Amino acid sequence: MASAHHGLTRWATSARAWPLLQLPTWLVAFIVLVVSLYGAAIGLALSSLSFRSHDLLVFGVLLACAAATVEMRRKQGDNAGVNNDVYGVWDLAIAILLPPAYALIAPILPAVLLQWRVRRTLPYRRIYTAASKGLPFGAASVTFHLLAGPISGIAPGSALRDLAWLAAVLASGFVKIALNKVLIMTAIKGSDPSAPVISELFGREALYNELAELCIGTLLTFGVAGNIFLAPVALPVLVLLQRSLNHAQLLSESRTDPKTGLLNARTWEREATAEVARAVRARVALAVAVLDIDWFKVVNDTYGHLFGDEVLKEIAHCLPGVLREYDSAGRFGGEEFVVLLPHTRAVDAFRIADRVRDHISGLSLHTPDGQAVRVTVSVGVAALDAGSRRELSDLLAAADAALYRAKRDGRDQVQMISTSRGLSAVGARTASGGDVFSGTPAKPSAWDVLPRDKSRTAGDTDEVAARV
Repeated sequence: MASAHHGLTRWATSARAWPLLQLPTWLVAFIVLVVSLYGAAIGLALSSLSFRSHDLLVFGVLLACAAATVEMRRKQGDNAGVNNDVYGVWDLAIAILLPPAYALIAPILPAVLLQWRVRRTLPYRRIYTAASKGLPFGAASVTFHLLAGPISGIAPGSALRDLAWLAAVLASGFVKIALNKVLIMTAIKGSDPSAPVISELFGREALYNELAELCIGTLLTFGVAGNIFLAPVALPVLVLLQRSLNHAQLLSESRTDPKTGLLNARTWEREATAEVARAVRARVALAVAVLDIDWFKVVNDTYGHLFGDEVLKEIAHCLPGVLREYDSAGRFGGEEFVVLLPHTRAVDAFRIADRVRDHISGLSLHTPDGQAVRVTVSVGVAALDAGSRRELSDLLAAADAALYRAKRDGRDQVQMISTSRGLSAVGARTASGGDVFSGTPAKPSAWDVLPRDKSRTAGDTDEVAARV
């Protein structure tokens, strides 16, 4: 009896470590509910299903085509996160041409093949993905079959019947899209509230891909309705569509830093260079900020590099929420971030930078064992005043010089250099807690000491650090 109790205790302890149970309680309940509804819907649909040889033939051919599509994608791999795929084209045809039970079952095989042949991930994620596709396609199938009744009363072969049939297919497709996005968005936001779900699921590119998949699925359904053996002929078209989706996804990934999701250094520099040149031509203000995590090496050495990576991700995730929509943030390497502030005067740039610094210092960071850790950043800002003629390299050198002063003078603060007023702002807080911005330089202008054509020498370690 004691042995059984001990075994049960060990099982309960190991169960608490399951990845699913590490999610918020409400999200675990939501996932269990969705998967349970999916299983119940399959059982209910199968209990009332009358198997017919023609339906089994159509289902087998379309499912084989879906499996072939997965196999063709195998060499391309399957990235983590939100992925674009074309398996829904086959599932839509199944939902329209066959009873709802087939539409509910159809996403299971691609999910199994993806797990087995393409990329292994946590099993609960694959199961939830199958449920989040199966339920919407089941709903789409039910929607179409409800609409098919009134359509059957229209004279066969008439243009009105064809138009009504098309409208019913499209309506069913939109039902699937809406329900699927709700299920996916809930899961992603529940597991990572800072995830950019709106841009990934409702951005122009994402909606265009959904529309393209729906249109091709509709064309395939029309063709297969007349001749089931046209389905394999559509395979090359689907492979071409999958490659175009992958190309767009790879292009997006080539612009971003894989660890933080912000723009990578090359992309940020390219876009910032163009923005600075535009500001110089238009004679408008602009600013650049360089952020560096204080004592980041100590964080890595004390809590481990995995926690250090989490710190980078948390800071990266919070930046878009603190900055304005038209500001541009990127990771410059290591623990350093860069921010471009278009149409921003010096005084406003300083305040934005200090708001970012203050927000980061208030982040709630905890190690895997629950220990709270406070992380701060030092920020250097360089402002391009309206009418000034500078290049991005000049602004980065000035921002880096200001960052060096912030580090030297105590860290967790903002210092700024203006192209016309020298070092015009120092510190992040006064004794009363307010921001400091002084129009009168208290120290010599950093532009007077920055080396213009070469970086600082080894003997300059206590002076202004410059990146040229």
